[in-house]
Amino acid sequence: MTTTTQASRDTRKWTGRAMPRKEDDRLLRAEGEFGDDTPVHRLGYVFFVRSPYAHARIIGIDVSAATRVPGYLGCLLPDEVETLTEPFMEIQGPPEDGEPEVDRCLASGGVVRFVGEPVVAVAADSREAARDAAAAVTVDYEPLPHVVDARDAVAEGAPLVHTQTNTNVAWEGDYDWGDIEFALTHADHVISVDEMHFHRFSSTPLECMVITVEYDAGTNSFHITGGCAMPQITTLMMASAMRHPAERIRIVSKDIGGSFGIKIGMYVPATAVALLARKLRRPLRWTETRTEHHYMGGHGNERWFHNIKMAVQDDGTVLGLSYDALDDVGAYTRYEPLGGAIWTQVANACYQLKHLKVRYRSVYTNKGPVHPNRGYSRLQHMWVVERMMDIAAHKLGLDPVEFRLQNYVQPDQYPYTTVNGCVYDSGDLPLSLRKALDLIDYDEARRLQGQARGTGKRIGIGIGSTLDSGTNNFAQARLINEHLPFAGNTEGGLVRLGADGSVYAVTGGVAFGQGHETTVAQVVADLLGVGYDDVIVHRGGDSALSAQTGFSGSYASQFAVTGIGAILNATKKLVREIQLVAGAVLGAPADDIVLEGGLAKVRHDNERALPFDAIAGIVHFSPGSLPAEVAEEVGLVGRAVYRAPFELPNLERKYGNLTLTYATQIHACVLEIDEETGQITILRYAMVDDCGTPINPMVIEGQVHGATVHGISAALFEDFAYNADGQLITANFYDYHAATPYDMPSLRYDSVVSPSPFTPVGAKGMGEGGGAPLHTICSAIQDAIGDTGMILDSHNPPESVLRALRGADAEKVKVD
Repeated sequence: MTTTTQASRDTRKWTGRAMPRKEDDRLLRAEGEFGDDTPVHRLGYVFFVRSPYAHARIIGIDVSAATRVPGYLGCLLPDEVETLTEPFMEIQGPPEDGEPEVDRCLASGGVVRFVGEPVVAVAADSREAARDAAAAVTVDYEPLPHVVDARDAVAEGAPLVHTQTNTNVAWEGDYDWGDIEFALTHADHVISVDEMHFHRFSSTPLECMVITVEYDAGTNSFHITGGCAMPQITTLMMASAMRHPAERIRIVSKDIGGSFGIKIGMYVPATAVALLARKLRRPLRWTETRTEHHYMGGHGNERWFHNIKMAVQDDGTVLGLSYDALDDVGAYTRYEPLGGAIWTQVANACYQLKHLKVRYRSVYTNKGPVHPNRGYSRLQHMWVVERMMDIAAHKLGLDPVEFRLQNYVQPDQYPYTTVNGCVYDSGDLPLSLRKALDLIDYDEARRLQGQARGTGKRIGIGIGSTLDSGTNNFAQARLINEHLPFAGNTEGGLVRLGADGSVYAVTGGVAFGQGHETTVAQVVADLLGVGYDDVIVHRGGDSALSAQTGFSGSYASQFAVTGIGAILNATKKLVREIQLVAGAVLGAPADDIVLEGGLAKVRHDNERALPFDAIAGIVHFSPGSLPAEVAEEVGLVGRAVYRAPFELPNLERKYGNLTLTYATQIHACVLEIDEETGQITILRYAMVDDCGTPINPMVIEGQVHGATVHGISAALFEDFAYNADGQLITANFYDYHAATPYDMPSLRYDSVVSPSPFTPVGAKGMGEGGGAPLHTICSAIQDAIGDTGMILDSHNPPESVLRALRGADAEKVKVD
């Protein structure tokens, strides 16, 4: 830890305290303003006509009956979209032997490619009228052959999702670090698994997507309100598609009922609503239903792993790993195939791997598109690593605790350079694991396991180790397409002193539950020497407030680093301006001015002081009383950017640092399996988090609890399952069970603090540890059933557990 960081921490009054969240008062009073709450004059409503087929050609569209529905305002058709827009930009380059996919806001090329794809946008003067008018639209389809399994999609002769690409492989790449062939040849043991599967699920935010678009014909500008996680990227995507100046698109977010990454895809429906609002010269709102959200609101990546091999020595040392991956991205790539690079942020997972080889393919299927989902692309890789660690321990008769402790990155190895050049900043994995085991009373749980044998119940104890890599180096996109103009990462922030001396802060990040208003107030208050309640933090985000950079937003566990870093830099600028003014008025050098208790005081002379409102009054209303050089420099506005310290990776070797911080989450659980029904009951569940220096411990614990619930729910309940016809059979909460409090065990929490040496206050991004429960529960089920069957799928409802109890998949695992 640097001396500067340590010194700044020593003077904190508010940072590091579990302060009550500023946001909670208005939210608990139902005084928040979510997407559907904002009143707009003459507001119209949009409803989409969606495809009932997984793959079909559109033969004709008849809207005549819709025009007769009372309240009908108009509609937007695919042919209009073809004329008015360019296809959305794609990350990957064109295929070698074909043309790029074409993705627009409505079905493109006269073809639908997944059930739920929007075909027609219909507007009316009420939500009900829009729904009725959409129901009156008739679309004639000619069904086409479809493919819903990534394994089938890469087979010879498979139906093509996009015929012009001549392939269902959207992108493929080989990663080869170390010498895995040497490791596999010379290892004492090779654990081989034919196939594993990480299933498709989502984060099911409380609030589905809501988009309101107001078009101003006089200025040819759009005002868009909605839960946008990446405002500038959204603006760029929409501006490019609509051939519209980016500076005439304003995106505003207020309170947001969750995102977890998936609302990064907002630009697709927002473009349709914007085009229709411009056409009708009327403000329009689209409120996504839960079924619509399940169809296309953003699925998490589904991934198949094949030919998985782990090299292990007799003494328990893991040498390396290799596998082939098929990543099912659905019908359109959109943010994909960036997942083909992002998993490499955690190539080593939590372990000292020296050799790693992965063949990765992003594959089109006739399913809903995937979007970044909590733990995006990384949790899939870490899940397969954790499963292999667990399987190796079982098959080789190694203690699962000692096996992990031996192979973890050790505390004295940080900063630790991974096999692909990423740098793990800090951590203490052994301590975290021991704390987690203490929380579940591990030794007593083993005794309970023995006592349960022969009773019809089985006890399993599981461990899950995961990383939360935060603050992306966007140069990682060049691993996918070397021609992309992305590198590094920045965030903006603005802090100003109002005319009355009030303190106001604006972040480039967008809050959707993380507590930004709280943490920003804490760090600003410390630097300005004011009270926590004296800092006003702008709610949500607004692209017109000059606080955003190109990478602004809330994603990839970065706000505690980039957002807070920008706010710190902005506040320091404001501090300097206050010092200049106070120094000029009080007749002291600016460096001798200290800020404390809302006053600018001369050091060691408390009688010479100015309150902030006096300083603001002088600057705003009496600038003539200041020296010219001060008056011309000072506006009492600090705007700053935080730039993450990244360099470009070596693209040929695919080697370099791709993210700045690594929070760790170590989970452990004790569960019970009913041998007759396969029903699982979690008896004890523990989480130990290490996210560096805490800014607000209460906010951190809330994030850990939320991620844990997401992960447990995914492991046991949630699954976006498709049938052979490409129909999503879990399209609503009747069939897709997201966990409720009644499904959750009591959670036990502890933390470890390993300050990051790379960040402004030693904090790390966190909140995406939702993968840990999937690792932990799979491990516990395996522990309960032993070698009878193998747990090779991330989703384990009772029927899967019963199959495992009867020996399912045991033949897929071999030890050489």
